[in-house]
This record gives sequence, structure tokens and C-alpha cells, in this order.
Amino acid sequence: MPIQPLLDEYAESHKNATNKLIHWICVPVITFTVVGLFWAIPCPVFLDNWGLNWGILFLLSAMVYYFSLSTTIAIGMALFTSLLGGIWWYMEKAGCSKQDIVILSLLLFIIAWIGQFVGHKIEGKKPSFLKDVQFLLIGPAWLLSFIYKKLNITYQ
Repeated sequence: MPIQPLLDEYAESHKNATNKLIHWICVPVITFTVVGLFWAIPCPVFLDNWGLNWGILFLLSAMVYYFSLSTTIAIGMALFTSLLGGIWWYMEKAGCSKQDIVILSLLLFIIAWIGQFVGHKIEGKKPSFLKDVQFLLIGPAWLLSFIYKKLNITYQ
């Protein structure tokens, strides 16, 4: 399926300038925290021996989804999510425990979702993911599409 119809449908409930601004802050934070929550799940030794964990596996599976929609969007999302994974990796190597990662992730996750729901209250429309859960992954791609448009990068 091409990505543009999904981006257009997502945009239908994101027209208000304040809601858009809130999304520019909260969507990356939510993405970061979801990766952190997966990162903190204890993983089997065989995954750890390969340098993998559930956070990395989550990101890889998200990349499969993005590549099914748009190679160009997938490349941008791979760069963005690599940054997020790199931050969690660095925090873990710097001494953050799995418990610290969970607490930080949950705290930021809750704050960001409160922001999202405030934005949708202002917008007067329900969040897209309430209609279709795949819109949880479309949100970050929707933001990336604006960056691509500014840079004249096509993504279809």
C-alpha cells in the first residue's frame, strides 16, 4: 500500500496549528519511550550474544512496515529510530538500569500522551489510532513527510 493515503487520512485529524505543534513534541517522545520500554524487557541470552534486545527487534519490525509503504520514508525512519536506539544504548552503557529506563519511559510516555489528548481536545477530533492501530506508526512518518517536503525529497 502506498503511504500517501495513510498520511492524508492521518492529517484529517491534525489540522489545528496547536495540535500539530503538540504532535511535533509528543510523537517523537512517545516513539522514544516505546523503544525504551521494549529496550528494558529482559531478553534471552542468545539475543544478547548477538547484540540484540527487544527494543532493537521492535525497531527492525517497524522498519519492515515502513519499507512496505515507502523506501524513502523507511530510510528516514531508520535514521531517526537509530538515534533513539543509540540514546537508550548509551544510557544503558552509562549505568542506567532497566528499572531506570522503565521509570523514565513511563513518565515521559504518560506526559506525552496527556499532551496528545490535549491536542486532540483542541482539534475536536479523536486520535487516528483509535480507528486503526497502524496510525501509531504513521504519526512519526507524517512528521517526517513535512521534513521531506521542506527538503524537496519525494517519498512515494
